[in-house]
Amino acid sequence: MTTPDPSSDPSAGDPGAARPSEAAEDRKDKTIGQVLSHLEGDFPGLSASKIRFLEDRGLVYPQRTSTGYRKYSGGDIERLRYILTLQRDHYLPLRVIKEKVDELEGAGAAAPAEAEAVPEQTSAPEGLGLGEAGRSYSMRELSNHTGIPLPMLRELINYGLIGEDAEGQFDANAARVAALCVQLTSHGFEPRHLRFFRAAADREVGLVQQAVAPWAIRRDERSRERAAATAREISALCTSLHAALVNEQVAKSW
Repeated sequence: MTTPDPSSDPSAGDPGAARPSEAAEDRKDKTIGQVLSHLEGDFPGLSASKIRFLEDRGLVYPQRTSTGYRKYSGGDIERLRYILTLQRDHYLPLRVIKEKVDELEGAGAAAPAEAEAVPEQTSAPEGLGLGEAGRSYSMRELSNHTGIPLPMLRELINYGLIGEDAEGQFDANAARVAALCVQLTSHGFEPRHLRFFRAAADREVGLVQQAVAPWAIRRDERSRERAAATAREISALCTSLHAALVNEQVAKSW
């Protein structure tokens, strides 16, 4: 009987080397569940719904089997890793991420293993489709401006997160709210999960109204200006307090 020659096995003597069968397995297309298992170490909390959302937004496009199941190639998985890294580390909006990925593909380059350095953002990014002050939008214009599909805009309306005026127009603040909501949905949330933000905001507005009532009920212009200025100041303080409390709890938990 012939003894196998260890030198003919590329993985012999190297415990860390992938055997041919393992390498072949890595090259096989994966289901969405296998993709989650592959990426969850780097992206805890990643869900199938988030991956499907990224597909809906045109950021990743897996092949489909004859029965409709998604199959992700190695390139799809690296593209997902790149997208998720840009979101997690650099807070970039999906529209900007899509432009960056499309640029790489247009140049014939694969998604890098690690996202390049991007100035970190801790507040809402300027490129988030925020509305221009004084401008109004129809629903279709708002969809085009923010990149949010019409069905999702309708959900935001139904849950009271944005609203249109008597002429069916949306203002710049509605554009800002919609853009922030879609950023949250990219993390697996749905519009129905965000409605408590509207309830919390309404309660805070009640506090503001109570505080400025002594000036707001007066008819002279000076009192009304003071009421408006005080309302803006209290609103900013409420927002800062809310952010500080959330950040405190997050810091304690993670």
